[in-house]
Order: sequence, then C-alpha cells, then structure tokens
Amino acid sequence: MKNYLAMYLGTPDTMKGWEGLTEEQCQQRIEEGMAAWGSWMEKHRDILVAEGGPLGKTKRVDPSGVSDVRNEMTGYVIVQAESHEAAARLFENHPHFTIFPGDCVEVMECMPIPTA
Repeated sequence: MKNYLAMYLGTPDTMKGWEGLTEEQCQQRIEEGMAAWGSWMEKHRDILVAEGGPLGKTKRVDPSGVSDVRNEMTGYVIVQAESHEAAARLFENHPHFTIFPGDCVEVMECMPIPTA
C-alpha cells in the first residue's frame, strides 16, 4: 500500500453558494456536513495515515522573503491505498463538495525521498 495526500480545494466563488442561505440553513448544512465528514472518516479509519484538517492563511517564502498569498487549499488528509486510482475513488461524492461549498479533492502519491 502507498500513501496518498488528498488536498481539499475551494475557491471564494464557490462560497457564494452559501451567501443566500439563512443563518438557520447555514447551521443545518454545517451540522449535516460535519456528520457526513465524520462518517467518511470513520468508514476509512483503517487507511488513514494522517487525519489532517482544515488549513489557514498561507505565507510564501522565497528568495525575496516572506509574503502573504492566497491559494485554493482548504484542508488535507493522508490515506493508504493500493493504487492512485483507488485512492482517488475514496473521495467520490465526498461531503467536501456534495454538502460543503468545496470545489474538489486532488489526490497525489506521497513519493519516497530518493536515496543516493
């Protein structure tokens, strides 16, 4: 089994779908989403390498120094799977984008560090 990093992505435009919700509707959606997310985590607990979690604001560090930047990353989790395809299929119909206003989940293999 290999490890795969799954990045939850979302754009500010996607959040606009929640702007028309009442406070009660928003709270109901959050409760429904968190319950579904918890069920997904429980269903896959045997293959979770790192539960991950939400991501906050981003700082970029480069030769020019440190700066504030924006990206679409909203959270992550690391799972084990037999193949890249199998890892990706774990996220089909995930609450990140079926209940919450997320755009997608991108899945990539965690490659081993090359040795000399």
